[in-house]
Amino acid sequence: MGLKLRQSLKVSDDKRTKAAELTLRQSLYPLALVTILFFLWGFSYGLLDTLNKHFQNTLHITRARSSGLQAAYFGAYPLASLGHANWILRHYGYKPVFIWGLCLYGVGALVAWPCILHRSFGGFCAAIFIIGNGLGSLETAANPYITVCGPPRYAELRINISQAFNGVGTVVAPVLGSYVFFLKTADDTQSLKNVQWVYLAIACFVFLLAIVFYFSPIPEITDADMAFQAEETHAGSDVRSFWKQYRLFHAAFAQFCYTGAQVAIAGYFINYVTETRPGTSSALGAKFLAGAQGAFAAGRFTGVGLMKFVRPRWVFLFYLTMCIVFISPAITQRGNAGMAMLYVTLFFESICFPTIVALGMRGLGKHTKRGSGWIVGGVSGGACVPPLLGAAADIHNSTATAMCVPLAFFVGAWTYALAVNFIPEYRDPADKFSTATVGLQPQEPVKDEEMMVGEGDDEKRAVGTTETIESPVESPEGKKF
Repeated sequence: MGLKLRQSLKVSDDKRTKAAELTLRQSLYPLALVTILFFLWGFSYGLLDTLNKHFQNTLHITRARSSGLQAAYFGAYPLASLGHANWILRHYGYKPVFIWGLCLYGVGALVAWPCILHRSFGGFCAAIFIIGNGLGSLETAANPYITVCGPPRYAELRINISQAFNGVGTVVAPVLGSYVFFLKTADDTQSLKNVQWVYLAIACFVFLLAIVFYFSPIPEITDADMAFQAEETHAGSDVRSFWKQYRLFHAAFAQFCYTGAQVAIAGYFINYVTETRPGTSSALGAKFLAGAQGAFAAGRFTGVGLMKFVRPRWVFLFYLTMCIVFISPAITQRGNAGMAMLYVTLFFESICFPTIVALGMRGLGKHTKRGSGWIVGGVSGGACVPPLLGAAADIHNSTATAMCVPLAFFVGAWTYALAVNFIPEYRDPADKFSTATVGLQPQEPVKDEEMMVGEGDDEKRAVGTTETIESPVESPEGKKF
């Protein structure tokens, strides 16, 4: 894979490449590169949960107002996933969205610098909104890319492994916060300055990563490729119009409910333990949050192991059911018992988000890119549910009592878990993809030019090759050639 200084970022979606038939070995490099992005937004998300409590302490704001961070961050997601990022994805391809999202992330991190320095909570929320647009763009492309790049049979495993590194990022951020943000001094100004240095480092890293993505040979996967996968697995539903893809919209609803509940619990975890566990400081609470996020990461690796032997839809139903079972006693329990319930809840939250993405995209075919925007847009639940939990906590003066809010949203997401296991229209496409053989058989070596955007000016080379790879057609005898 030689380094190419001239890069074209335009892809024709109506032409097939060989990217839809990549084997596991052929897809390793692009998957590894995209997985770095999962760590980045896991780190950013974990940082946000820690800053929630930090700003309550240093800027003396209420729990409800501090949820403005989550509202700005996750409120940007539908703007990206249904707006600018999805438009770029559908008209140009995956690589341009990766670069666009990283650049927005870096700009937002730079904007955060003066806002933190001048103790402007509103300004920092604006910076977080820009960062949210960047990360929303990355998720719009990265989640479907991980799902479709490689053998369809292992889509749930791939996305859960990648998302496990997201969990690692959510562990690192609270640990950093406990030692850097929550200083054992009364110098709030110094602690805020430490936050700004973190964001400067983030900006430098993501801009460098954008350059790496520009020069990296990333296979492009077109709508024609996805239609081919759906046809080969006999699970396609793209013959319907986009607005009749009811399974997709149910998955987007489940994502809204689930993500809202997850973000609310993590965002107020430190409040929960400092209120219910006597003698717990905010710094110690941040360390407990790091432990809880560690349980979250462990749950993802465990879930991947289970999916090797049990259908992913059953693992999803079991994990989400356990979320409901263990968040319920956290409402009434206190001290170590209540905190332990949240630990177990985070463990079982782990595989829900990526599995909803993978199952919701099954059989969408040519609607895959557009549909992924709706599922990722469901992340906006993270902007809606935390303010509700914060308001309930302020009203009752108890974060523990307010945990009934995420419980209600878990139940909403549970309706999709039930449907995908017990309603044939939901269940059959998922099962057909799970037994697909596409990408499992050895293929001819795939040249970079056949998977990537090329250098030429000829429109025929929109997918980087001088020859167009047409979709299989059938002879009168029914044989594909």
